[in-house]
Amino acid sequence: MAKMYYEKDCDLKKLDGKKIAIIGYGSQGHAHAMNLRDSGCDVVVGLRKGGKSWPVAEKDGFRVMTVPEATEHADIVVILVNDESQAAMYKKDIAPYLSEGMALVFAHGFNIRYQQIVPPANVDVFMAAPKGPGHTVRSMYVAGKGVPCLVAVEQNYTGKAMDLALAYLAGIGGARAGVMETTFHDETETDLFGEQTVLCGGVVDLMRCGFEVLVEAGYEPENAYFECIHEMKLIIDLINKGGVAAMNYSISDTAEFGEYVSGPRVLPYEQTKENMRKVLKDIQDGTFARLWILENQTGRCFFNSKRDQLAKHPMEVVGKQLREQMLWKNDADLDTAST
Repeated sequence: MAKMYYEKDCDLKKLDGKKIAIIGYGSQGHAHAMNLRDSGCDVVVGLRKGGKSWPVAEKDGFRVMTVPEATEHADIVVILVNDESQAAMYKKDIAPYLSEGMALVFAHGFNIRYQQIVPPANVDVFMAAPKGPGHTVRSMYVAGKGVPCLVAVEQNYTGKAMDLALAYLAGIGGARAGVMETTFHDETETDLFGEQTVLCGGVVDLMRCGFEVLVEAGYEPENAYFECIHEMKLIIDLINKGGVAAMNYSISDTAEFGEYVSGPRVLPYEQTKENMRKVLKDIQDGTFARLWILENQTGRCFFNSKRDQLAKHPMEVVGKQLREQMLWKNDADLDTAST
């Protein structure tokens, strides 16, 4: 069983006298910065000069610096820009300004796991990874709650990296919910696997297939959207609250019977698992990382074409039209970026 930590295990005072630089002010960046500030921490924001986030962070009351300036200023540097941007920024704007005993912090292990970033041996390196989008990290903190988090220590130069990591996680509110110990290696590989096979890749393809089958059979696209896409959130909310048993308790017996007889027909168990194993192997041996790095180096042609295709898919077009007509539409709930 993985070790769990809570507020009683964290000493926020470990951050006393520490200057924290949040690099990036997107979804996660703004949440970490605001929560830490509200916890009494000394926070600055490091951004690219002239970037669109600079005036936003200033308006929110933060002292904003360039990334090199923020790094030189800080004891703890938290890299919260997109995975694909981190390595170039680190090499140019962070690495030359690190000094002995500082801490380098990540919210995802990709660049450490695949050695796109190789920190010097004389700094602490740890992970503070909320398992939720930044706006939820912020809203839960404001409500006096927290989002569960992962913690991992990659380098413990000072001998105090875990204490500092737990203090940081208490500062952003994660210890209110629970902090699970892991490693950069395991967090990266399980996170990529979950995204690709279930949470994003798997779910999106499953919803798209269901939508297309109903429309091709002559049913109204609006009906197809509600049955195969809109209700997904209702089901996941039940599972999130109490597992599959809570979902089965809440749905009809007819639906539960259909789960047992038709689920395996749609996703043949052993074949699906074998396909998942192949995806996992690509993650483990670095194949996926190399593809993603190359994609960014060559202009993102595949990525952008797929994004454009999805935007034009009828399920997205119909869904947008339906959401604009519904009273439950609430753009404030949307969180489209993780950094």
